[in-house]
Amino acid sequence: MPDQDPADAAAPEEGVGRRCGFIAIIGAPNAGKSTLINRLVGTKVAIVSHKVQTTRFPVRGISIVGDSQLVFIDTPGIFAPRRRLDRAMVEAASSTATEADVVLLLVDAVKGVDASVTRIVDQIRAIRSPVILVLNKIDKIRKDELLALTADLNNRHSFAATFMVSALAGSGVDDLMTYLAKIVPEGPWHYPEDEITDATERATAAEITRERIYHHLHDELPYQTTVETTSWKDFKDGSVRIEQTIFVERESQRRIVLGDGGKTVKLISMESRRELGRMFGRVVHLFLHVKVKERWEDDPEHYREMGLEFPKE
Repeated sequence: MPDQDPADAAAPEEGVGRRCGFIAIIGAPNAGKSTLINRLVGTKVAIVSHKVQTTRFPVRGISIVGDSQLVFIDTPGIFAPRRRLDRAMVEAASSTATEADVVLLLVDAVKGVDASVTRIVDQIRAIRSPVILVLNKIDKIRKDELLALTADLNNRHSFAATFMVSALAGSGVDDLMTYLAKIVPEGPWHYPEDEITDATERATAAEITRERIYHHLHDELPYQTTVETTSWKDFKDGSVRIEQTIFVERESQRRIVLGDGGKTVKLISMESRRELGRMFGRVVHLFLHVKVKERWEDDPEHYREMGLEFPKE
């Protein structure tokens, strides 16, 4: 029998002493879920907009705390769906919550308990995993109101723990991370140590452009807008050429996206290109096309592009 290297003999088995858990972040639209996951991961993995229902499909962000790998899942806001896309988004959020190791219910402390929060609290009673209450935007509410809100919600459901944070400012987030690192299941990590998201670059690029569209056309443009990365070409110098199509449902919407003389779409392209260059660490050549596709929400292919199940009528 060959001699064994002492270093090998002392090396622990893979996964020994490690923890890893999938943590779903659920809540009403605009509760701050995307802002929170970006704060938890330490970098931007989810787009953020003041427009409600910005997140359309679960986005995973990965963080490491000591020996624990925390896989956060930003889900679409849970609300009363009216359209086919709405139903797909709500179903994705609900299924993600039921399959997660831990669930964070994020509540906007300023809005308090409204109809959306009440509906979600009723739904989480069926979840077997630990559900943690996270009150967000605590820097914008009086302490006595915050304590009353905490008592109210804990009377409505038996939460495993309650945390108070400001996702935007970062206060309270470290305590939440430390707690999660202790309660996620023991086991090997699911992702490489240097990976921060499992989203493809093509999907990320499309989301960044959609974020820029919402930023500039928040009031003018309805939700019937989507972005697809249609072409991706890497060059030897490290740069990349990306072509994307912005789909709208009517010609009037197309004119809004284009703007006078194409000024709006050029501004969107410039800002998206700059953001993608920072994220990817390379030169990005971005080309945007705007097309009308009536009732694109009824096309199963668009749902596959977003990683959503196509809901039947």
